[in-house]
Amino acid sequence: MARDYVERRDGGYYILGSRVRLDVVIHEYMNGAPAESIALSFPTLSLEQIHGALAFYHGNRAEVDQSLADKDREWEEFRAKHPIPATLKARLERAKQHIGERG
Repeated sequence: MARDYVERRDGGYYILGSRVRLDVVIHEYMNGAPAESIALSFPTLSLEQIHGALAFYHGNRAEVDQSLADKDREWEEFRAKHPIPATLKARLERAKQHIGERG
């Protein structure tokens, strides 16, 4: 009996019954993380859900990759239209340096 592990909602793919986006799991997987490691990163997901999501990805790779590319393009357009304010950027840099000094 086949079971669904991924659903499309809000213009993206999500692990069924969760708020975890498929692209987050796929990025971990593409960076070499095994399913067991991904499960540790997302304790609300079962190992079965992760394997099911990866199987969905492999079975629908072209469609999912296109959707991910579209989302990336939307984010880049958003960032170009809404740059980080210079004052916030400076504060973030100072905080980053402070953390580096304490590290």
